[in-house]
Amino acid sequence: MAGIEEPIWKRPEAFPPGGEGWGWVDRKGRRHPCSDEQALAAAIVDDAGARVDMVWTPASPNLVLPEEVPSLWPALKSARLKWAEWEMEEGLRQMKIFGIFMIGFAVISALGRGGASVLGTLGLALILFLVLGFFPWYQGRKRWKRAKAWAADEAEPDLDGLRFEVWLMSQKTPITLALGVLLGIVALAQWLGPLSLSQQLAEVGLTKEAGRATDWWRLGTAAFLHGHPLHFIFNLSALLYLGRRMEVLVRWPHVLIVFALSAWVGNECSARWLPAPSLGASGGLLGMLGFLLVFEWMHRRLVPESSRRRLMAGLLTTALIGLVGFRFVDNAAHAGGTVAGMIYAFAMFPRSSAATRPRMSMVDLGAGMMAAAAILVFAGWAMGKLLA
Repeated sequence: MAGIEEPIWKRPEAFPPGGEGWGWVDRKGRRHPCSDEQALAAAIVDDAGARVDMVWTPASPNLVLPEEVPSLWPALKSARLKWAEWEMEEGLRQMKIFGIFMIGFAVISALGRGGASVLGTLGLALILFLVLGFFPWYQGRKRWKRAKAWAADEAEPDLDGLRFEVWLMSQKTPITLALGVLLGIVALAQWLGPLSLSQQLAEVGLTKEAGRATDWWRLGTAAFLHGHPLHFIFNLSALLYLGRRMEVLVRWPHVLIVFALSAWVGNECSARWLPAPSLGASGGLLGMLGFLLVFEWMHRRLVPESSRRRLMAGLLTTALIGLVGFRFVDNAAHAGGTVAGMIYAFAMFPRSSAATRPRMSMVDLGAGMMAAAAILVFAGWAMGKLLA
């Protein structure tokens, strides 16, 4: 087959067949036929929500990115500039909102009112300022600069990076979705159950004594608790992306193995180096990130460089958030989980120049099933105590 030496996302058959004439596909997979090329270009220009995911043309038997059709470039350049400007405006709006909160909390703190609780709230406001304001604005500005360079014919679109990301998001990842649903079920038990957050911590959170967990099983149950709905939303978003990327590139068993192993190791590090009680799935998620950083570095043909840089940016962002929010971010669990995921990738996946994904062995299958059983046991254990 032509292109067999290329990674699957580069091959023409990576995407479904197109249709007759011209048309486009939105992010939900719905098809929108167009009468001709001019109508398709107009749909791209008028696309306020960046919904034009892929297109089909008479020349392409399979769906392709709109960036892969040079005749659509004038419309795309206009649309990309518009989308980037909207991102920058939205980021600025969020920065203003959370900037006002930060100034208010800083004034209260300076007046000596509220003490540590005010400082903690100030730290949370600063994290939201970064996550919901500054980072989206910064990403929008980068996209705007790239769009300006493309519009001025000073640069070409990153076809490999775009194609990989669109292909990745089109893949079915049932295990990652199931893990996200499980986290959501435990979160509902938290929010709808009879216990306050302090009581939840005492029952199933990671409480510590003399550099270790007060009960061994807390190293597992604490990974399914979240301190706040925003904490859950951030973690769930990370899981759905990182888990999808792992499940597609290295198969489902390793998603569960790395999550369980890294969450356990991260919580063990937290017990040793952070005296305060803690909770959250971040150790397991940072393990996934650490795993992908090492795995993709050792299998460079599988993933385009621009997409690998995105992972490194995620790690640096997490480190910055940990520095800003050190009063309530469990940096020990983050560091321990990241290192655990990296070591697992080094140990299980030797360097390769192949363009194909590793195959799943019977050992992988058995270990994945054991990890699934452990995850279900600890999630059930946590729910039982939360609702008792």
